[in-house]
Amino acid sequence: MQPTLARGSRAALYLAVCLGVGGLLSAALAGRSGLTLAHAAAVVLPLAIVYGFVCLSSRYVCRATPLGTSATPTIVANIAGSTLVASALWLMLARGFAWVVARIPGLAATDRLFAGESALLVVVGALVYLLTLAAYYVVLGIDQARVTEQRALEAQLMAREAELKALRAQIEPHFLFNSLNSISALTASDPAGARQMCLLLGEFLRASLSLGARDRIRLADELALTERFFDIERVRYGARLSFEQAIEPGVGDCLVPPLLLQPLAENAVSHGIASLLEGGTVRLEATRTDEMLQVVLENPFDGDRPRAARRGVGLENVRRRLATHYGSLASLEVDEAGGRFRVTLRLPSPEGSGVGL
Repeated sequence: MQPTLARGSRAALYLAVCLGVGGLLSAALAGRSGLTLAHAAAVVLPLAIVYGFVCLSSRYVCRATPLGTSATPTIVANIAGSTLVASALWLMLARGFAWVVARIPGLAATDRLFAGESALLVVVGALVYLLTLAAYYVVLGIDQARVTEQRALEAQLMAREAELKALRAQIEPHFLFNSLNSISALTASDPAGARQMCLLLGEFLRASLSLGARDRIRLADELALTERFFDIERVRYGARLSFEQAIEPGVGDCLVPPLLLQPLAENAVSHGIASLLEGGTVRLEATRTDEMLQVVLENPFDGDRPRAARRGVGLENVRRRLATHYGSLASLEVDEAGGRFRVTLRLPSPEGSGVGL
């Protein structure tokens, strides 16, 4: 159905505009060629309504030759041709209505009087049709811009989702490879430890697969997964590795991206604890202030150790995931001082419920 007439309110508004144009033209014709206002209105008002429906065809002309994708000569030819046809039809309708009105008592000779206004009628008919064309081109342009914006947004969301999946996919293989290497090393020296590590690794991967499929999880679930990671690592490092938490009450219900802390925990162990003969303690703090969640992960490290060319994917992975999820609302800060390596996460902290581990 023609969109202009799809709603009663739109149709009523369009008819009001047609009658307004008819009223103005009637006033302009009154006094010309002996026409009275009654003669002019009797012909022009119904003519304006009928011609209004004719002008609705301009929508299809606009859709057939959209601006920006159609050749200029084609657009000009279509506009000129359709305008010529519409103005000719307008003139024919005007003469037909004048002939009918002339048969009404008191309005005789209306057809003869209108015959002298053919040139003006043609010009007015062409102008009205061109204005309708222009209006439809504007409407179609707005619709096209809206569609383009929607497609761009959909493409952006798809790209964001693809990036998140790619970043998430980097986490588990990296950790899994390290764990398998440790299991291989323990097989000969500590078979019982290797078996325990296999069991813990299986539980960890099962939980991470369940949580990793969601867009957000509770911080409490993320912390539980992090504890399982340290349980696995303690099989390898024994008493050299300890883990402490200081979690503000109620913070566990805050929602965070899944597997956000695991790369940081792995970084703390592999680049911190592993470099110290005596080992050390990884400490995690979580607080909430002004609707912002702050998570701090701190660990000791050997300041004299050789600097690696790169720290791996951990910190960069988390930084990119925060940027993708929250834009500039979240941040990751790194500080090395006094033999302590400190990572601070700040991100918006909506609360929600989730299924526990």
